[in-house]
Amino acid sequence: MLVALAANLVIAVAKAVGGLAAASPALLSEAAHSVADSLNEVFLLAALRRSRRPADRRHPFGYGKERFFWSLLAAVGIFVMGGCFSFYQGVEAFRNGGGEDLNGYVAGLVVLGIALLAEGGSLLRALYQVRRQGGMGSGLRDPALRTVVAEDGTAVVGVTLAIAGMALHMITGQVVWEASASLAIGALLVYVAFRLGREARDQLIGEAADPEASARIRELLRAQPEIDSVEALLTMKTGLDTVLVAARVDLMPGLDSERVELVAVRIKRSIARTVPEADQIFLDVTERGSPEACEAWESPAATGERGGA
Repeated sequence: MLVALAANLVIAVAKAVGGLAAASPALLSEAAHSVADSLNEVFLLAALRRSRRPADRRHPFGYGKERFFWSLLAAVGIFVMGGCFSFYQGVEAFRNGGGEDLNGYVAGLVVLGIALLAEGGSLLRALYQVRRQGGMGSGLRDPALRTVVAEDGTAVVGVTLAIAGMALHMITGQVVWEASASLAIGALLVYVAFRLGREARDQLIGEAADPEASARIRELLRAQPEIDSVEALLTMKTGLDTVLVAARVDLMPGLDSERVELVAVRIKRSIARTVPEADQIFLDVTERGSPEACEAWESPAATGERGGA
C-alpha cells in the first residue's frame, strides 16, 4: 500500500506539471486521476489500521466495518476528484478548442509512458497479492485490496486513453480526440466509483454472509438430532473475516434445561468449526409445542468459543 501511495504521488506531480506545461486536457485529467488515487491510498491505509482495533464497550462487535466505510470514501474521491474533473476538462476542450502549440506534448507523452510502466507494475503487484489471498474470488473480498486493483486497472486504461488522445491530437491537429479521451476517462472513473461505492454500501448496511456459508450453517442445524426445525437463520458480515450468526430453532420435546444448554454449546462449537469466520453466534431455542422460548446466552469465556448464544 505504501509503495502504491508513493508511486501515485510521484506520478500525480509529473502529470500535473506536464499537463500545465502542455495545456493538455487529457494529461490534466490523468493528473486529477492520480491525485484521487493518492488520496484514496491514505483512506485505505486508515481503513487497514483502524479496522484491526479490538472490540470494546462502545463497539462490542469490533471495528471490522471501518474497512467498508473508508472504501466508500475512496469511491467518493474517485468520483469527485477523478471523474468530475475529467468530464470538466473534456467539455472545456470541446468548447474552447486546443492550443496551436503542441511542443509540450512530446514531454507529456514521455510522462504518460513512464506512468504506464509504473501503473502496470503496481497492478501486477496487486494481482499477485490477490492470488496469494486465494484468487479473484477470495482475494477480492477485501475492500481495500479490491479498491487498489480497481484503481490500478483503471489507471492503466486511463493512461492508455490519454496517450491515444494526445497522439491523435498531434497527428491530426484536432482537439476532439483529446477531449473525447478526457470524457472517456471521466466515464471510466465514474463507473468504477459507482461499483466500489455500491459494494461498500451493501457491506455497511449489513450484508449477509456468503450463501455457501449460510447453507453450511443451515445444513448443520438441520442435521442435529435434537432440532425439530430451523425457524430462522440470519447472518451479517461485521468485518472482512467476521460474521454474526443468529438462529431460532425448535427443539424436540422432552429435553430438560441442562440438556438444552449442552445442546446449545455443542451447536455453537460446531458452527464455529464449520464456518471459522462466525465469531458471534446467538441461538434462540424453543421446545416444540412449548409457548415459551428458552434463550441460552453463553459468553465466549464460559464456552471456550468465540461466539455466544
